[in-house]
Amino acid sequence: MFVIWKKQGEKIFSYHGGNKKLNTYPSFSSARFLSQADLIKGVASLVLRSAEATVGNYSCEVTESNREGELKMELKNSSVVSCGDETPEEKCGSWFLLVERAVIISLMCLLVIFCAAQLSVIGLKYEIESQKKVCVIVALVIFAVVAGVGAALFIQDGYTVQNQAGLGLTVIPTVILIPLQYVMFGIVFDSLMQATLALIGLKLLGFIIAVVGFALCVPACPPLHGSVLIAGLAIMAIGSLLSLAYVFIMELVGNLELRNPQFIIINCFEINIARFLKFQNERSSSSGDAKGVMLE
Repeated sequence: MFVIWKKQGEKIFSYHGGNKKLNTYPSFSSARFLSQADLIKGVASLVLRSAEATVGNYSCEVTESNREGELKMELKNSSVVSCGDETPEEKCGSWFLLVERAVIISLMCLLVIFCAAQLSVIGLKYEIESQKKVCVIVALVIFAVVAGVGAALFIQDGYTVQNQAGLGLTVIPTVILIPLQYVMFGIVFDSLMQATLALIGLKLLGFIIAVVGFALCVPACPPLHGSVLIAGLAIMAIGSLLSLAYVFIMELVGNLELRNPQFIIINCFEINIARFLKFQNERSSSSGDAKGVMLE
């Protein structure tokens, strides 16, 4: 049996039944039979990648013993259909839905914005050591650049190593935000309070969930646990927003010194005691004067 596939009269694929040799051509390197085992049944269907299956006139010539036949067809629009033995890229098409990709990248942008805004608020209110300021800014810039590169790779269609690396560059570097948050709280407070520790813990929890979601999404297309990844990034974004709000609100609280709030509480308590004692002394003095008048 001999099978020859042509496009516009030019060979793109051939098969020699005597030695079972398949011949492909550079422009159609992905060409192969849908099922070579079904050739004896008269099925000589050809499979091509979408990029190579361009619009045009195709023909299939089959020669067997003393019989010969030719079938011509026109391809108007190509599409990827799962046949069971395609490459992951061909079978899956797009890894994440466009909406999911947009949500993931939007959450990454929010993380950068909230962190930068928090740093701006702290920088305007407090004096920061030059070395510490440079370290914080450099860390934030590195995170933003790496996440930007990852987003550019991830946003593209397909299920390739490039997409997987892009998502990894988008998710994994968010770990930088956890020690960065600790440092920024350390600038504001001499000792971290329970509220600040809880906010740092919330971001850590979100990071762990996001990494677990990433690990579950990499081997699957379409991803079955994309919502886990998105939930982790959303938790981190909420933690960053709450941290920004906490610092901003504390900065607006009257004349309270954020670096040592306990000292102010003690001072207020001592002032109230002093006022109470002064009132008692004045009351005792006025009572003594009244008794003196009665004696006279």
